[in-house]
Amino acid sequence: MTRPTDTENPGSTTRKNHVTITTAAREVAPATKGGAPAGTAKKSTAKRLGHVSFVGAGPGDASLLTVRAAELLATADVVITELPEQANLVVTDAEVVDGGVGEDGELLTHAARARLVVRHAKTGAHVVRLISGDPFTYATGPEEAAACAKAGIAFEIVPGISSVSAVPAYAGVPLTNRTHREYRTVSVGDATIAWDELGGDDTLVLLSAVARIGEAADGLIAAGRSAETPVAMTRVGTTTEQSTVVSTLGAIAADAKEAGMTSPAITVVGEVVAMREALSWFETKPLYGWRILVPRTKEQSAGLARRLRGYGAISEEVPTISVEPPRNPQQMDKAVRGLVEGRYEWIAFTSVNAVKAVREKFEEYGLDARAFSGLKIAAVGDKTAEAIATWGIRADLVPTGEQSARGLLEDWPPYDESLDPINRVFLPRADIATETLVAGLVDLGWEVDDVTAYRTVRAAPPPAPTREAIKSGKFDAVLFTSSSTVRNLVGIAGKPHPSTIIACIGPATAKTAEEHGLRVDVLAESPSVDVLADALADFGATRRLSMLEAGEPVTKPSQRRPSSRRKA
Repeated sequence: MTRPTDTENPGSTTRKNHVTITTAAREVAPATKGGAPAGTAKKSTAKRLGHVSFVGAGPGDASLLTVRAAELLATADVVITELPEQANLVVTDAEVVDGGVGEDGELLTHAARARLVVRHAKTGAHVVRLISGDPFTYATGPEEAAACAKAGIAFEIVPGISSVSAVPAYAGVPLTNRTHREYRTVSVGDATIAWDELGGDDTLVLLSAVARIGEAADGLIAAGRSAETPVAMTRVGTTTEQSTVVSTLGAIAADAKEAGMTSPAITVVGEVVAMREALSWFETKPLYGWRILVPRTKEQSAGLARRLRGYGAISEEVPTISVEPPRNPQQMDKAVRGLVEGRYEWIAFTSVNAVKAVREKFEEYGLDARAFSGLKIAAVGDKTAEAIATWGIRADLVPTGEQSARGLLEDWPPYDESLDPINRVFLPRADIATETLVAGLVDLGWEVDDVTAYRTVRAAPPPAPTREAIKSGKFDAVLFTSSSTVRNLVGIAGKPHPSTIIACIGPATAKTAEEHGLRVDVLAESPSVDVLADALADFGATRRLSMLEAGEPVTKPSQRRPSSRRKA
């Protein structure tokens, strides 16, 4: 951050590095005609300028942030992005401004983007300017920071991860090792390159070289490098669309063309490329590049999406269920009044939606978590317990085994009239919930008020491209997390293609999938979305290994078309 130092007397205004700071001491002046009374300080009418943080974001994967970058994003008033996906990094209510295109849809020039940054900072806001990679390495950070300095706006630079090192690392290609300790970066583009000066055996990192890779290879061979020198070209590095072509200087031009390599790509030339065979870690993930359909809302599947991304997959959410209030709210109103009056010994939450429904009803009545005083609280699983915890209360009972109604019943104590002053349970649920929990509680001696807290209805169909992708096999897998997601997805979008891998969270969901003519490939050992994701990853790893052992190229399910995969 540019911080001027006060080198003059207290009470002065010091201007250094184009930043104006007024010291805290006050000037005291005698009264003058039309001026302030003697002994009073003059109030500054200058508008306070903001502050700009130039923050390095991921070179492709926008989540490659430093701790400092995350701290600044959490306190920003305005975030100016460079790529649309960077908007996903903003989890506060900060204003997000597209720094890539202007209001007319035209790409912003460097100068126009700098003016945009300055304009927002002049409002007094803390502006975070997200720049792909490192702000001061092959980026526009220097020009934009200079514009801030000229305008007298304080700024700081938060280094990021440059694509020069990040992309080769994601490709499993080290830029240096014990025998090759030097590397040089060459920005090709439209520049005139003296290839004859790039002989020797230093590792070379070529930027913007896709269109001129043939010329580059010929120039390096003419400079004395062997035509057998290993070369790795990686496009859209650090993303789940990353692809790498490994070749030699003599063959890279033809191999890159055959593979359809396009910009942005980074090319590494040198013996270090040979280490990729042992060090490739990203493109060998069990679900690498898989496009996975998750029939849930983005809010419901945030944790699942992160887990799938960790296995190299791309998840797409398609809501199949819409949650709506009950048609007759009187039953819920009566139950909440009974809760306040001490009618119940227990309340059992069987879903996050149930927690939300009760909380909304509490807010409607002006109640808060204190209304649960003296009441025992049960949660069907960890996710539901977490939702309860955000309310400031802790569940008294969470299944120690299977996280389901059955698991909850296994741990639920039977009614004991000598220990339990009240024998009634409040059970707020969905209108389509099964009777397993109610019947089990009754068997344990409890009376149950089974109350419809919310309704689940079929969501609107997804867009036409998504429906076509589902039916034509463009998705590699579908994760079904309940029987209703099976029924509703088939209802609003049609059956997944026979090549699509079907993964189900439990036996009941699997049975429903089979009833709809789908063959179940993956079944979670326990009803948890995390376990389901892990099971799919195990399936993908086994599938990949079998292809390698058979000497076949590793492909995704969407790239293969077996004759039939549905049940007869």
